[in-house]
Amino acid sequence: MGLLLWAELQKLRRSNIILVNIFATILVAMFVFFSGKTTVYDSHAVGWYMTIALVWSTIFVLPAVIALLGSYMICREEQDDTIKSLRLIPINEAKLTVAKMIVTFIFSILVYLLLFTITFLTEAVLHFSDLSLEVILSFLKMYFLQGIGVFLVVSPIIAIAPYLKKSYWLSLVLAEIYSFAGLFMSMSNISKTFYPITAVFGVSGYYDTTTRDWIYSAIVLLLCGCLSIFLLNGLNHRQKRKKSNEEIV
Repeated sequence: MGLLLWAELQKLRRSNIILVNIFATILVAMFVFFSGKTTVYDSHAVGWYMTIALVWSTIFVLPAVIALLGSYMICREEQDDTIKSLRLIPINEAKLTVAKMIVTFIFSILVYLLLFTITFLTEAVLHFSDLSLEVILSFLKMYFLQGIGVFLVVSPIIAIAPYLKKSYWLSLVLAEIYSFAGLFMSMSNISKTFYPITAVFGVSGYYDTTTRDWIYSAIVLLLCGCLSIFLLNGLNHRQKRKKSNEEIV
């Protein structure tokens, strides 16, 4: 598994998609800062930037770019027609898929930690004397859990990409619609608890929720992860049948 993870990381190093994702993260941080300075009533309050950046990035940008990366990794061999060469090695395609999802999971956390770093440094410049260790650790935990949660909620979109026989860019569009709908789902306490994108905010601690609602939201996230496992397992079975047919021919 370690070798597969290393190989996937090497593939990403040769691709521009990582730079696209980093650029998107930095861009949304800049957009939130300049927009927030004019739209937030109390933009001098400590933590306003880290708070708004977490919401806007999750609703408008980061789920889409994380889904794009994961779908790109899952679909790459099929689209580049290198899967046949990999089968000659041979390689365990199930383990390869798991390695891709692990890399995407790690990347999701790192993207949110990158955003936290940017927002924290900005807050430190603006409100250094007002920042406390408790506030910093609270936001760090929130961003970290947000990275885990967003990966879980977009994992079904990543897993379904190979079934659609389309470009992995379609995953970006689907995830963008999916996350943007969270704006409307947040208007109701019930939909806010059970809609995956808004459920992430409850689990990460952005929303003040009851223990019961927190558990419901956590179950929703876990179900999203289970759905992606089910879809990827079906994909691996389909690939095995296709491989067997090719060997027979």
